[in-house]
Amino acid sequence: MDRKTLQSRTKKFHVDVIHLCEAFPKNAAGFETAKQLIRSAGSVGANYRASVRAKSPADFLYKIEIVLEEADESHYWLEVVKDAKLQAGSELDRLIKEANELTAIFAATDKTNKTKQNRM
Repeated sequence: MDRKTLQSRTKKFHVDVIHLCEAFPKNAAGFETAKQLIRSAGSVGANYRASVRAKSPADFLYKIEIVLEEADESHYWLEVVKDAKLQAGSELDRLIKEANELTAIFAATDKTNKTKQNRM
């Protein structure tokens, strides 16, 4: 997958999470979970975008590791949303799948770049 496609995909993930969170219950659990989920989903896109502008291979790897952590955290919060029944439906299931796929993509990117750095 090319850089531009992945930038678009991570941005769409963030926007879709925002829309999902708008329908959360208006209580402490809904607000706090939405806040955590929106932050982690936003960090995926923002930090991936920053990784493209990395100053060195080591800087790129550092930023990709942040993206990986945030994608995994987003996956966690989406599962909490489902388990706590804050939201349900096909859009939530799609976002859980997308978070899982993004985590896998960035885990593979991290592994590939660590292998490249070890060869240098």
